[in-house]
Amino acid sequence: MVKAYLRYEPAKSFGVIVSVDSNIAYDSSGKHLFVPALEKVGVWQVRQGICTKTLSPPPSSSSRGPSRAVTSIASSSSSQVASGYADGSIRIWDSEKEICETTLNGHKGAVTTLRYNKLGSLLASGSKDNDIILWDVVGETGLFRLRGHRDQVTDLVFLDSGKKLVSSSKDKFLRVWDLETQHCMQIIGGHHSEIWSIDTDPEERYLVTGSADPELRFYTVKHDLADEQTLSNISSSEFLNKREASTQNKWEVLRQFGEIQRQSKDRVANVRFNKSGNLLACQVAGKTVEIFRVLDEVESKRKAKRRINRKKDKKSKKGDDDVAENGDVSHGAEEGNNPVVTVPDIFKLLQTIRASKKICSISFCPITPKNSLATLALSLNNNLFEIYSIESSSTTKTVAIELQGHRSDVRSVTLSSDDSLLMSTSHSAVKIWNPSTGSCLRTIDSGYGLCGLFVPGNKYVVVGTKSGTLEIIDVRSGTCVKVLEAHGGSVQTIAAFPDGNGFVTGSADHDVKFWEYQIAQKPGRDSKCLTVSHVRNMKMNDDVLVVAVSPDAKYIAVALLDCTVKVLFMDSLKFFLSLYGHKLPVLCMDTSSDGDLIVTGSADKNLKIWGLDFGDCHKSIFAHADSVMAVQFVRNTHYMFSVGKDRLVKYWDADKFELLLTLEGHHAEIWCLSVSNRGDFIVTGSHDRSIRCWDRTEEHLFIEEEKEKRLEEMFEADLDNTLENRYAFKEEVPEEGAVALAGKKTQETLTATDSIIEALDMAEAELKRVADHEDEKSKGNAAVFQPNILMCGLSPSDYVLRALSEVHTNDLEQTLLALPFSDALKVLSYLKAWAAIPDKVELVCRIATLLLQLHHNQLVSTAAARPILILLKDVLHSRVKECKDTIGFNLAAMDHLKQLMALRSDALFRDAKTKLLEIRAQHSQRAEARADIKGGKRKRKKQKKSHDEHVWS
Repeated sequence: MVKAYLRYEPAKSFGVIVSVDSNIAYDSSGKHLFVPALEKVGVWQVRQGICTKTLSPPPSSSSRGPSRAVTSIASSSSSQVASGYADGSIRIWDSEKEICETTLNGHKGAVTTLRYNKLGSLLASGSKDNDIILWDVVGETGLFRLRGHRDQVTDLVFLDSGKKLVSSSKDKFLRVWDLETQHCMQIIGGHHSEIWSIDTDPEERYLVTGSADPELRFYTVKHDLADEQTLSNISSSEFLNKREASTQNKWEVLRQFGEIQRQSKDRVANVRFNKSGNLLACQVAGKTVEIFRVLDEVESKRKAKRRINRKKDKKSKKGDDDVAENGDVSHGAEEGNNPVVTVPDIFKLLQTIRASKKICSISFCPITPKNSLATLALSLNNNLFEIYSIESSSTTKTVAIELQGHRSDVRSVTLSSDDSLLMSTSHSAVKIWNPSTGSCLRTIDSGYGLCGLFVPGNKYVVVGTKSGTLEIIDVRSGTCVKVLEAHGGSVQTIAAFPDGNGFVTGSADHDVKFWEYQIAQKPGRDSKCLTVSHVRNMKMNDDVLVVAVSPDAKYIAVALLDCTVKVLFMDSLKFFLSLYGHKLPVLCMDTSSDGDLIVTGSADKNLKIWGLDFGDCHKSIFAHADSVMAVQFVRNTHYMFSVGKDRLVKYWDADKFELLLTLEGHHAEIWCLSVSNRGDFIVTGSHDRSIRCWDRTEEHLFIEEEKEKRLEEMFEADLDNTLENRYAFKEEVPEEGAVALAGKKTQETLTATDSIIEALDMAEAELKRVADHEDEKSKGNAAVFQPNILMCGLSPSDYVLRALSEVHTNDLEQTLLALPFSDALKVLSYLKAWAAIPDKVELVCRIATLLLQLHHNQLVSTAAARPILILLKDVLHSRVKECKDTIGFNLAAMDHLKQLMALRSDALFRDAKTKLLEIRAQHSQRAEARADIKGGKRKRKKQKKSHDEHVWS
């Protein structure tokens, strides 16, 4: 009989506040902040400092682990938020309902930037594949792809009410695209290094670019509407001269305005204007953000006048004024009346924010607070984000979210004996978690913890540090009770005795030390506390990396830096066995509950399973693509888990030497592993700062099935790198840019094409059967017609329509592109019947348009296609006109109802949603005002109390 195992699946992950690969973004209300957390997007309530919602993609076999990391976030004016991922996909979320509305596939590289237009109806995305794609958010489809950049696209900005798009790239060029004609209007050079970020002020007067150059460059934006107005206001004599100039500068949307020197030498990472446009933030790839004040027209002209007057005064002070200088002075006076405003006159450095660590991204709050100029959120590269309040003279940090995660790698994870608590160690803190909810219960400052264990009773924990100390921590109070100088080198490993009376530690100072627990009286207090005493010592001839004790306490195994494992008798410490065979040092090991097996994992990527009776190697398994970092048996079984630097968790059967399961999810090297006592879940800690739980399910798995699945996944992963793609001639994109289809071929589009072809063949066979039945009926041989049960009681036409309707809107283009011409003709023949269904008119029109575009030449030269096309021409036009008329009628009726309601009531008619939002905003303002008043009263009371005390003293 085939053996069945129980499957483990990802349950929860916690410990990540903000990941470094993506930007942060405020929502339109300014109350919530969208923060990337590896593959999830956290929605944080800024005022309370809690994560209220999590937007996490559904688990899929096609993209897992690092390919699912969030790389870009953009929020729209509504509750929608778009997130771009490392595999090139984009998801549109409804942040209020916490649901993914659609997934858009088009990019072949990681999405580097996302930007909504002002209405939120269009979304532009840039990627590492050098392409820009414009998406219709309402229709959930890709409109077109813009090609032209020679390196990854770094930022995008909409101009002129969403009619134009400006893109920046690492190829040192800016490009201006006309979205109506879908071509590149202007290419701007002049930068000496990669352009990392661009932005415009809300009024679209200036565009600023940030690169590795020592200055910020500014461009003035030309608007079509403004030009038309100026041309209409001038006389006919000037008109000809203006027209000549306008034809020369017709495509010049951006014109160089000037530049200002930056304070920092690091490259620019982000430039952003705030919502009101009076501040500009320049974030560099370091610890600083420079805040510039944007002066209005009156202030900037006044500043320019002062500058010119100062210049004039300097010249007059020189004393020797000749005729030429007098001419210059008079010219300066003219300039003083109508001064030329330069970039330094408008943009003035206000202040510099310095963070404690490197800043990853910034985001201005769209709502301006009463007491300050703006609120700025910063995400740092040590897993925390901070909120700063910017005032005219100073900047204050108002919020820092840091307790819910470690500042650096999670180096060890340990579960308590009843699996109710989880301890994790890092370079500066020990955290106690509830593994079932993922909430952080305690944070204790400590040294660089490399290993740890719970003391029996779960009231204390012992942590071994890099500096060679042992720290005893009280879990209940969250304090460090005692620090012992245990070793001369770092404490690499700690293992508990089976009887629970003590533990053994191994260190880089070649020592293995045995310790026992003791209860000691606190000096000067009644309470007692736990301490440990050193019992005996064992000197080894090399650095000790791992120590393991057998369950019967008979043997102790010590792994050394010389790639061997020494097994000794626990009582006498006499030598028993030497396990050698690894080519690189053993980094982890564990013994089975029955004491029969010992497994070792090494930096040579292998797992070796040994018998503890004779020290024979049962099997050597090439387990991971990089060093094996931790291995542990499931209690009372010979099943084991291993983790490695290749970011994978693997589940093995040590009796059959078979790989049972591969669990993907971590985005960086996995350092540590802990299996629960009942084996119902495991916990892993990683370099990506996340702690992940994997739960055992009731679902059975079989070894052969899993092997087949792995082969299928390898085949699907290689779909993009097929021979024709790998060695195909890559088309050179012309300098002026090019337009292409928005979508890309995926496994889903190929499956959809197959299902349409299958439906067409089945429908054709069914129609043939119906025709044959009619012939038989006319001859008098009437038998009862039995329809095909696979068609679910649908007619052939409806069955094909269902197959097409099931295709995702975004995938329709690529699905029809893979359809053969003969099948495309069959689809066209059905369109007339489908056009009669009112809610399918849009789909039918889209299918007809796409097929005409894709197969235009063949359709023109095929005589059989002509009657179908002539028929469709009349039918589709009339059906679309009907739909348009219906929508127009409904809109007019709604306007009429609006007017009637406005007449009946005294108040003007308003949209219910906006009114509701207004009421909510008023309520929240009142609540905030009350809170401020209460806070003020408390403050005054405290001051009064302290004053009274002072008087009495």
